[in-house]
Amino acid sequence: MSPNVKTAASDTLALMPHETVVANICHLNWTNLTEQDLINVAWAYYYFSVQFRENLEIARKLYPDDDRLLQLDKGERDTDNLSPWPDVAASGERMNHDEFMRRTLQLTAISEDRRRRLMEIGQSYLVMVRAMDDHSKTLALASYEDGGLERLFRAILTAPHWDCALLQAFEHFLTEHIKFDSDPEHGHGSLCRHLIPDERVAPLWKEFRQMLVEAAPRLTLS
Repeated sequence: MSPNVKTAASDTLALMPHETVVANICHLNWTNLTEQDLINVAWAYYYFSVQFRENLEIARKLYPDDDRLLQLDKGERDTDNLSPWPDVAASGERMNHDEFMRRTLQLTAISEDRRRRLMEIGQSYLVMVRAMDDHSKTLALASYEDGGLERLFRAILTAPHWDCALLQAFEHFLTEHIKFDSDPEHGHGSLCRHLIPDERVAPLWKEFRQMLVEAAPRLTLS
């Protein structure tokens, strides 16, 4: 059985709580990030990509007969749609998107202390999100794929520094995902639009914001 489809009665002119958080994240200080700040953002995003994959796995278990979620799954897990990329993915190589990000992080070395700090921030984020209920995590998929992440990715891409190997791979990840999500008829957003985000989704976005600003404190500077 699939989740309820969106009805006209659910439409509202007011921003949903999670949309307010998304807007806040998009208006952070992306344009003034240093290369090192942006590397930290990529590390934080890796942990978000882990929870995204886990949430998709949860959604597939909750709604195993939902063909749209199956198609979304095929575009996010065990896929070659980010391949090839130098030193990350061979031509035609299939992998989960979080695995692409994990390999991306290996392209540019950082200090052990910095790595440890970023791992602690990311693991703390995963603990918080994993403790949330499965239905909220499933509904969050629509808030991610149907506009939320596309807006965030466009904001991140306003950062000025993309020269190192890690950031070039991260830029590839972001730009390709904008393509995946933005097609209104056939994009990833259309595959989960029948999920209806509500106030339960906002805490997941708040934890994401917290992780980003902990990893790159310059984001909160004016």
